[in-house]
Amino acid sequence: MENIGAFLGFWERGAQKRSNFEETASRSVKRWASTTVFLSFFIILFIGSFLYWVNVSVFPGSLLREEIFASKSSEESLGECPEYFRWIHKDLEPWKHTGISREMLERAKAHAQFRLVIINGDAYVEKYKNAYQTRDVFTVWGILQLLRLYPGKVPDLELMFSCGDRPVVKKRDYEGANSTSPPPVFHYCGDQESLDIVFPDWSFWGWAETNIRPWNSILEDIKEGNKRTKWINRAPYAYWKGNPYVSIAREDLMKCNVTDKYQWKTRLYVQDWHKEKKQGFKKSKLADQCTHRYKIYVEGQAWSARAIGRAGSRYMQEKLKMKYVYDYMFHLLIEYAKLLKFEPRIPNEGKKVCAQKLASSQNGLGKRFMVESMVNSSSETLPCTMPPPFEPLSLKAFFENNEMIKRQVEMWEKDSWESLKFG
Repeated sequence: MENIGAFLGFWERGAQKRSNFEETASRSVKRWASTTVFLSFFIILFIGSFLYWVNVSVFPGSLLREEIFASKSSEESLGECPEYFRWIHKDLEPWKHTGISREMLERAKAHAQFRLVIINGDAYVEKYKNAYQTRDVFTVWGILQLLRLYPGKVPDLELMFSCGDRPVVKKRDYEGANSTSPPPVFHYCGDQESLDIVFPDWSFWGWAETNIRPWNSILEDIKEGNKRTKWINRAPYAYWKGNPYVSIAREDLMKCNVTDKYQWKTRLYVQDWHKEKKQGFKKSKLADQCTHRYKIYVEGQAWSARAIGRAGSRYMQEKLKMKYVYDYMFHLLIEYAKLLKFEPRIPNEGKKVCAQKLASSQNGLGKRFMVESMVNSSSETLPCTMPPPFEPLSLKAFFENNEMIKRQVEMWEKDSWESLKFG
């Protein structure tokens, strides 16, 4: 279930007033999500029975452009976006007063696997470095699906994207009176010590190398898997399966496995992806892993009660559905585009990409997952409405509460080891 943990990690980061499950999950989340904006703004005008999208972009030289996209009068919004969308405002704070210049963007190139440019609804990619497996390909694929879902509504923009495992823009390097503004780098991850602009990771559209299907399909698989065994009839242990060699936290977690001396009520398993691939991924299906009462996630969080498990399942089905993934991307890119102080342009080595050609260039599971996750028609509903930024005092209380919980857990850990040592 480690991949579900990664999914929840992204979306759980920002909730402030939620159920016990939501608060528990958000504690484990690092700094996720950001949106840089284009010196442009989107205004929704209701004129008669028609709804118009107005994008007014202001560039140096007093160049003013207006793009008006008419939408069907029958379109309706999903209402206000989930609470975690508030982190978009927080993550873009480093550029709130300065905006983003081309010089800042070009400094981000050193960290990027590729540059993405969107102009008039078309996407162009300039590749710099190879990404691990097909992360970059499926990230671009996800953005192409967004353009198909909301055609003509994503503003012109230009960004740099890093496909690595760890944040690359360290906050400490841009502090102090003589410091420069940080380079804007889109990434899959972040934390309180970094300034990366976090974006949904590639696996929402499938992870071919590990046979992880697109998120919409996974949600249905897990729903069916949960029905096979009632919670009360599942093994009364905390379960985790994955690769423990990619982080210190995971290596520490493996120390809590059952031994002849200690019974931690855990069942922890190492996932050998090379062996699993040779065997046809028969033992790594997420829907087949709903056999234990508790699940331990990547950051070390575990279900602690039956009610929390139910709340978590509902939250995943309702607040993490793919429509919200796309809406998060949409608002992130809208806000990012507003900050740009230059006019996006197609780079010399940039290549236009489209969904059909990208899918046809793939083979095996890669092609299958792209076909499975393809957006076949534009949305009949408008994106959800962005919530306002966090109030400073409430955000301060949020982080203080996180630190208090962290210290409490560390105290429990220390007491537990002491009791084993002298008990």
